[in-house]
Amino acid sequence: MYIRDIYKAKKLPVSYEIFPPKGELKVEELRGMLEALAGTEPDFISVTCSAGGSGNGRNTAALTGIIEREYGIPAVAHLTCVNSTRADVDAAVGDLRAQGIANVFALRGDRVPGGETKDFRYGAELVRYLRRTTDFCVGGGCYPEGHVECDDFDADIRHLREKQDAGAEFFLSQLFFENAAFYRFIEKARAAGVSVPIDAGIMPIMGKSQITRMVFLCGASLPSTVIRMVNRYEHDPDSLLKAGMEYAANQIVELAASGAASGIHIYTMNKPEVARFEMGALRDAGF
Repeated sequence: MYIRDIYKAKKLPVSYEIFPPKGELKVEELRGMLEALAGTEPDFISVTCSAGGSGNGRNTAALTGIIEREYGIPAVAHLTCVNSTRADVDAAVGDLRAQGIANVFALRGDRVPGGETKDFRYGAELVRYLRRTTDFCVGGGCYPEGHVECDDFDADIRHLREKQDAGAEFFLSQLFFENAAFYRFIEKARAAGVSVPIDAGIMPIMGKSQITRMVFLCGASLPSTVIRMVNRYEHDPDSLLKAGMEYAANQIVELAASGAASGIHIYTMNKPEVARFEMGALRDAGF
């Protein structure tokens, strides 16, 4: 099933992001997680290129194919391009097609120190290439607080419109911790003519080191409420995880009630308990 058709059929699709293990793909080690995620009935699952979100590999295609074939859940394979030639992308497309994958999330990807930009500089160029050369449903990334490498928020919105014009059919947002940032972003994006579905990406706080790393990588701002919560439970990981999931649940329910988000995309970090908690909160709230 194409992801674009899910948005036509569902008022508020809920999706998860997971990542493949490093090294050889060991399906049996993943099966417990996949069974648990499938039991919560997400509308689709996206699979990153790695735990860090960059670099291509056949594990992404293989895991995405398993989700589709064995669990009957529509799945989206991440594909990055910054260090790739057209031949590299064509080879990756071949792997995806061999797995029967219909949906791709096209990203520039993280720059590699000392790496060389080849045939693709930006995500919009990969979107355009895939729409011209494949029949995939292609999505793209968006950044409610602006891309960490772009100092001009208005320019960032223009880049988003360029991705849509290149053929992006849906957007999944980078994580954020203040819904007000997402509302401002949506208002700007819609005013700029971005009309395709835009999902709100939410990552529950699971630990201080995790949140520090993600904020540094993504440039997401931390509200004082979150800072106090992390400091309060810094040495109590179980309580921090619970508080982090509750904070994310409040974000998600408020976003669903606002109608601003086309869907909710939950960064699960491969933890089924996170998916169960957040999906449960949505259902308890009537969504």
